[in-house]
Amino acid sequence: MRSLPRALLLQLRLALLVAAGAPEVLVSAPRSLVWGPGLQAAVVLPVRYFYLQAVNSEGQNLTRSPPGQTPFKVVVKSLSPKELVRIHVPKPLDRNDGTFLMRYRMYETVNEGLKIEVLYGDEHVAQSPYILKGPVYHEYCECPEDPQAWQKTLPCPTKEPQIAKDFASFPSINLQQMLNEVPKRFGDERGAIVHYTILDNHIYRRSLGKYTDFKMFSDEILLSLTRKVLLPDLEFYVNLGDWPLEHRKVNGTPSPIPIISWCGSLDSRDVVLPTYDITHSTLEAMRGVTNDLLSIQGNTGPSWINKTERAFFRGRDSREERLQLVQLSKENPQLLDAGITGYFFFQEKEKELGKAKLMGFFDFFKYKYQVNVDGTVAAYRYPYLMLGDSLVLKQDSPYYEHFYMALEPWKHYVPIKRNLSDLLEKVKWAKENDEEAEKIAKEGQLMARDLLQPHRLYCYYYEVLQKYAERQSSKPEVRDGMELVPQPEDNTAICQCHRKKPSREEL
Repeated sequence: MRSLPRALLLQLRLALLVAAGAPEVLVSAPRSLVWGPGLQAAVVLPVRYFYLQAVNSEGQNLTRSPPGQTPFKVVVKSLSPKELVRIHVPKPLDRNDGTFLMRYRMYETVNEGLKIEVLYGDEHVAQSPYILKGPVYHEYCECPEDPQAWQKTLPCPTKEPQIAKDFASFPSINLQQMLNEVPKRFGDERGAIVHYTILDNHIYRRSLGKYTDFKMFSDEILLSLTRKVLLPDLEFYVNLGDWPLEHRKVNGTPSPIPIISWCGSLDSRDVVLPTYDITHSTLEAMRGVTNDLLSIQGNTGPSWINKTERAFFRGRDSREERLQLVQLSKENPQLLDAGITGYFFFQEKEKELGKAKLMGFFDFFKYKYQVNVDGTVAAYRYPYLMLGDSLVLKQDSPYYEHFYMALEPWKHYVPIKRNLSDLLEKVKWAKENDEEAEKIAKEGQLMARDLLQPHRLYCYYYEVLQKYAERQSSKPEVRDGMELVPQPEDNTAICQCHRKKPSREEL
């Protein structure tokens, strides 16, 4: 039998795709859409990023990846051939729904500006090339901007419900009360408190207690903020421990004080910031961190229809319910695959329950359903699970992170009881209602993509510090025992700030 000519084979293949209801696979480069903060010169982030929506020749958005190896690529270079700068541009991240995430990290500042080419094969996409007129500052360039202009450029949301709720307990902040009480209540040998003062955009601190090594994370984000925006003068205490600290009742005697923590709880009054984990991953993305809020979006495993129809969990033994999960898994392997990867709190259970091998986080998304169970407090993997495209089964919990308030049960995730008594029932429901389960998974993913954008984290930090500063009843000071936290030295990258520093009166 003679083989068909190549041209005829291609026509037949295209006809089959059209007959199967898939004309959308033909990408139109000029009709595709490109947008995001990484296309603006004034937006300074550790990793700059923007998005691409593939569109077909009929103007319809693609809702799945084009077949084969997608020839989208990004080229970022200096506008001036005289300026040689180091810029790391990885391959676009395919988010498996017709959209792509583009990233680049600058290691030097460009004075003339950048040229960003977004290509599909050899064809320019949307309005490419994009010209970013200089100067374009890199992450370690100290060049703070006026707060209003900075917030508008990012852009920052006008409202953050969690911040409003947190500060409702503190119409005014008595710094003298803080100075008197915090060291006595929380600064003992086992404490994990750092006392910060920010004056004239410089950061000073002193440690209270023995367990303050995690101050490197709070130092890192505060330094990064002061390089980008002029912060208000303020004096505050950060809790580096797992548990929220302030359990006094509002209107009680004595009144609560505003301790800043990475995790909140229903029975505490701490002011919540994004966790050290997602903060650090944002700062160190494409450098020292594998799992970050951007990379996870392009590593979500097989498409929904090809995922394993079981609930999945791996983690340490930091809560008794996690041991229950493993027992449930042993009894119901057709519904649940759960394992403990390290024993610390319940070492006597290892022989009975066994120890599971460590797995790469991206491999979690081979499963349709992800079980999110608290660790010592809220499980800090939750934002990463939400950014995947599996359905998250979330344990009811008194603990929360900064973004939980925006999430709704049965819209963005499926709730399960604290004691896990309805877990198997919920897994069965998901299996029997596959379309609804997929819809909830997608809604949760889209919400997480919006809430957890790196520029949103910077906005959130700034808003917390601003709201705190507005409520101070006296002027912050550099106290005895405080030391200056210096900016990191970057002798390899020369940076000259061209912004006029506004006076305090202008702020």
